[in-house]
Amino acid sequence: MEIYPAIDIRAGRVVRASRTDPARATPYHPDPITVAESYAASGARWIHVVDLDRAFGVGQQDALMAALVKRLPIPVQAGGGLWTADAVGTMRDCGVQRILLGARAVADEATLEEMTELFAADSLGLALDVDHGRAWSRDWPDASQWTPEALVNRAAAAGIGVVAVTDLEREGKLEGAAVAEAAALARRSGVEVIVSGGVDSLEDLVRIREAALAGAIVGRALLERRFTVEEALACCSRSS
Repeated sequence: MEIYPAIDIRAGRVVRASRTDPARATPYHPDPITVAESYAASGARWIHVVDLDRAFGVGQQDALMAALVKRLPIPVQAGGGLWTADAVGTMRDCGVQRILLGARAVADEATLEEMTELFAADSLGLALDVDHGRAWSRDWPDASQWTPEALVNRAAAAGIGVVAVTDLEREGKLEGAAVAEAAALARRSGVEVIVSGGVDSLEDLVRIREAALAGAIVGRALLERRFTVEEALACCSRSS
């Protein structure tokens, strides 16, 4: 199981923001690179970065992303509004090692084929936001017509074997992750599922580990010092 410390960037700052309500953003730190380097120095093996400006359609933080990747000794997984070949290509040019495609890119057969022709499948993943059991996307109203399983199966058929699932009902609330749902999706699809949204404690990480999930994206709990990266890594390395 892998721990992915999360850094959400808006207007160049580290924030925590609701995907469904861009106006609600809590600033945490003025320098994303400093935060990312502190996570790497604490032993993190990956960093998860979301460009909220791109996700919200109000700009992009490509230069900052490139600088962050260049400074880090560990790989970066990135998401946020990445559903076109141009956007994915930009992330590859920035040096991002794993790019999480938006559900819109996976749902469209022609776009998915283009992505897997242009980019190595092992450099791609699926970022799947789920709201009340259906897919959700702020830039694509038809998302709710899709079940999480249908989108994951389509991604898997194209050779994409990693899915980051965010439960929007739990995101940012520090009330525990949707472990059972993520584990069921992993069992049915056979892909590696990284759970996101609501991780609040080391006990929560134990539940994720014991469910044999591939990883956990942890944002607010680290920023608010519910536990440290070192504690999270130690917890996830213990045998059940």
